[in-house]
Amino acid sequence: MPKYLITGSYTPEGVKGLIKQGGSSRKEVVEKMVNNLNGKLEGFYYALGETDIFVIVDVLNVASIAAISLAVNSTGLVMIKVTSLLTAEEIDGASKITVSYTPPKV
Repeated sequence: MPKYLITGSYTPEGVKGLIKQGGSSRKEVVEKMVNNLNGKLEGFYYALGETDIFVIVDVLNVASIAAISLAVNSTGLVMIKVTSLLTAEEIDGASKITVSYTPPKV
């Protein structure tokens, strides 16, 4: 199952909701959302700094992660970015694929 890293930053209004509902409550909402897509929440962390949340999920396909991104970002309360995560073995496999590419001439 594909694995994704979701990073997000709350807007000021989103922070108000987080404070009101609590961090555990938000984690439960995310876990339910992922489970309803037949996925799995692997990790959910809050952080200090520019990025407020780090979430790792396993979902069935790119359409599922795109649906999550659209749903969350459409609220305007937290803006997320999604990064596809690859295992060492997947990189090994990718390194064996021949790609025809010509770099631009400088």
